[in-house]
Amino acid sequence: MKIALTGIKPTGNLHIGNYFGAIKPALELSQRYTARYFIADYHALNTVKDPAELRRYVLEIAAGWLAAGLDPQRVVFYRQSSVPETFELATILMAFTAKGLMNRAHAYKAAAQANGEKGLDADAGVNMGLYTYPALMAADILLFDPDAVPVGRDQTQHVEMAADIAQALNFNYKKPLLKIPEAVVQESVAVVPGLDGRKMSKSYGNAIPLFAPEKQLRKLVMRVVTNSQGVGESKDPDASQLFALYKLFASEAEQAALASRYRAGGMGWGDAKEELFYAANRCLAPMRERFDALIADPAGLGEVLASGAERARAIAKETLRRLRDAIGITMNKE
Repeated sequence: MKIALTGIKPTGNLHIGNYFGAIKPALELSQRYTARYFIADYHALNTVKDPAELRRYVLEIAAGWLAAGLDPQRVVFYRQSSVPETFELATILMAFTAKGLMNRAHAYKAAAQANGEKGLDADAGVNMGLYTYPALMAADILLFDPDAVPVGRDQTQHVEMAADIAQALNFNYKKPLLKIPEAVVQESVAVVPGLDGRKMSKSYGNAIPLFAPEKQLRKLVMRVVTNSQGVGESKDPDASQLFALYKLFASEAEQAALASRYRAGGMGWGDAKEELFYAANRCLAPMRERFDALIADPAGLGEVLASGAERARAIAKETLRRLRDAIGITMNKE
């Protein structure tokens, strides 16, 4: 069976964009692939400097994935920091990573551009964790020999860079030491609209938390931006971000029925938001209940992650053994 791998940074509460854009596709993929999924806590250090906050985010991410349906018996589920082989591989990969490749990374380019717009030096405030982020991400990926890496459309560059670095190493040693991964994007839900119509993102302040209490969920749904069309006017569901969100939660029959009401007129945006809230709460309420139970048992979450790390390290050690032999780090007597 082919292998799939993905990870998520513990840098804040999960929102429905994370769920539909990454978690749900990854869980669906785990039914067809051998899955290896991780919490990228070292990556989070670029932005999360408070230790208590980082610990809390890690637990929330773990509880969130499990509440969403991840089965730790089927999926190797672990913390990045519990697999030190990741960082040894990152060191090896640095020797095959062109600086120009790092210069083209989206995160670095965005930071440099923002600095330029402020009249600052391009590298102001840029740490090496941010700059070398793609190389560590490549180690996360390549360590576990995945065939497929499910990502959002805006994150495919990370997988492409990992493939470039792996190819450089393989070419040097004339052996397929590292498997070349491919990005898998579920196009229909890769970008989820936020409350203001832009891509849902914590940084934009337009996100709907995945496990928001019912009352909060309703308040947020009522804040989704719409146009000024009146109740009696026909509305185009295909041009409505409200309907785009509704499609994530509703069946095809429900989508068709609501689309007809949009086009027929006689339905205001308030009614459309109520329909979205009903569909969203129906889907999210069971996950919310599971999440609340899981987050109340941090010791249990720790045991799940420790078990996953043990399985992950067994795989990682074999990858490092193969590479050490090939690059000349292992001595003959070893």
